[in-house]
Amino acid sequence: MQPERPIGVFDSGVGGLSILRALRAELPAEDFIYFSDAGHAPYGEKDERFVRERALAIARDLVERHAIKALVVACNTATAAAVQLLREAHPGLPVVGVEPAIKPAAALTRTHRVAVFATRGTLASAKYAALEASLAGQAEFVRVPCPGLAAAIEADDAQRVRSLCERYTGEAGRFGDAPGEIDTAVLGCTHYPFAAAVFRELLGPAVRLVETGEPVARQSRRLLEERGLLRPRGPGAVHLETTGSLTALQAAASRWLGL
Repeated sequence: MQPERPIGVFDSGVGGLSILRALRAELPAEDFIYFSDAGHAPYGEKDERFVRERALAIARDLVERHAIKALVVACNTATAAAVQLLREAHPGLPVVGVEPAIKPAAALTRTHRVAVFATRGTLASAKYAALEASLAGQAEFVRVPCPGLAAAIEADDAQRVRSLCERYTGEAGRFGDAPGEIDTAVLGCTHYPFAAAVFRELLGPAVRLVETGEPVARQSRRLLEERGLLRPRGPGAVHLETTGSLTALQAAASRWLGL
């Protein structure tokens, strides 16, 4: 496998651009193929079988058409449903998934109460349950499913985003740094960092927000280094593909990545 080959990144929509942003900061010499499956979004409200089928089809397409050297599954729901199947289907390909950052959140919290904002699909998955069980006793995790929020961010509907964030932060409980209050919040969907400013305003300065982009980027670098696949020279380029509106994806990439 050649270091000059691109890295494939996919999500159900534009949320994975938050992961791509971190990847480009960590790996500026690399070329990326970003695939938005907006024609089948949102994954978080689909059944697991459907998500698995889409993930396998997209990975196969990226391997066959673009000869990618690594794959980043920039979607919590797709990671939970399909990352192991993807690794089995492509044993020679480094595959990096994402998951809600509850482990670093458990290390940060002082009140030992953490809110996890994520899709229903992610929070209901066996993978998430195992992750939370591995941290038993370290913190209490308040699961907050957020139906509709990823779609509102996808549509760039600021009023709807704010309304939903108000609703879900209200459902989570009391936030703050006093005993019994929630002092750390995990943005457990790759779309949600694009609503981080709204979450910060609603939750206040005492509450820490934790997301997954930087850990995913560091893990991607580590796997590429291990295999001698880091591209020696840049600057890298980004190629966009989608099953939905290319104009909408281009607008989102311009807005959030400056492309």
